[in-house]
Amino acid sequence: MSERIARVALSRLSEPGDVRLAALVEGLGANKVFDLLRDEQDVAGVYTDVATRLRDLDPERDLGGAEAKGIRFVCPEDEEWPSALTDLDRAEPLQGRGGVPLGLWAKGPMRLDEASGRSVALVGSRSATTYGAGVSSDLAAHVAANGLCVISGAAFGIDQAAHRGALAVKGRTLAVLACGVDRAYPAAHRNLLDYIADTGLVVSELPPGCSPTRLRFLSRNRVIAALAQGTVVVEAAVRSGALNTANWTTRMNRVLMGVPGPVTSAPSQGVHELIRTRDAALVTRGEDVLELLAPAGVAVAPDRRGADHPRDSLDPRAQQVLEAVPVASGAGVESIARTSGLGTAEVTTTLARLKARGFVEESGAEWRVADLATR
Repeated sequence: MSERIARVALSRLSEPGDVRLAALVEGLGANKVFDLLRDEQDVAGVYTDVATRLRDLDPERDLGGAEAKGIRFVCPEDEEWPSALTDLDRAEPLQGRGGVPLGLWAKGPMRLDEASGRSVALVGSRSATTYGAGVSSDLAAHVAANGLCVISGAAFGIDQAAHRGALAVKGRTLAVLACGVDRAYPAAHRNLLDYIADTGLVVSELPPGCSPTRLRFLSRNRVIAALAQGTVVVEAAVRSGALNTANWTTRMNRVLMGVPGPVTSAPSQGVHELIRTRDAALVTRGEDVLELLAPAGVAVAPDRRGADHPRDSLDPRAQQVLEAVPVASGAGVESIARTSGLGTAEVTTTLARLKARGFVEESGAEWRVADLATR
């Protein structure tokens, strides 16, 4: 039996993220583990339950049925397998889940390794606010327009907004499911998942036909974190599942980012805690994400500053004189000199320069601020 067939069979045997099985496969190889478990007998010489279940499986039929639906099984022996997933082998298990997937069932034209190469995960609350959904969509659109693949879980709220943001700019997006890739979960996202499968990629550890469970969502989160170069959390309450993905991100020493919300917003409390404890870098725009994921100095986000005003170009002494010139009624040079605290000769010279640049007006012996200086 080939390694691929053995991995397909073992994926039917256990839940995703089974740490013990992942360790056995890593140490012995999937084919050897399959043979040992298939032939396992108890003290009376009767095949164990595990052995019986393996003998009842038909992995070749599973592969054939999947191929008929346009689904392929990608495993570590394939060129398409992302090397980034190996980091899961070095990460400590979380809530009993961990390890490198036995394989991933994939549907879509995009290669898995190319999707993972330049990528970012966007995750967050299912009950997203209008603010959170808008930020998620904008971030996804910006990074996707700059060549990154947006990875998320196709759930309601932040996930949905992230996928749609990437698709809106004709960017790449990848959905990781906690059920078979032939199933739409949630059902309301069938059209979205079908479109992602047509243009990008939908993947899952679970064989086709499998249903989602709470445990499978937790296992799914580690795959999202492992496939991406970094993770952005947009709105997550203190007990949000998105924090599980964030935990996996830090366990693999990947870049973790968080988008702040209003300090009174419960859906953002989990994100605020990540930022407060310095586990997550604060990001508010797509440029911030690109800077944190790029090599040092390659994609430096521009500093934010207010709009330039005409007065900004003046030297400090000229600004000092201009501040002393009245706006409404005019004033003489001596009055302006007293107000500015400068000498009359210097004020006279400076007023002439300010007049030449349109900052002040002269009427007789009096001066007032021109319209340019008030803009």
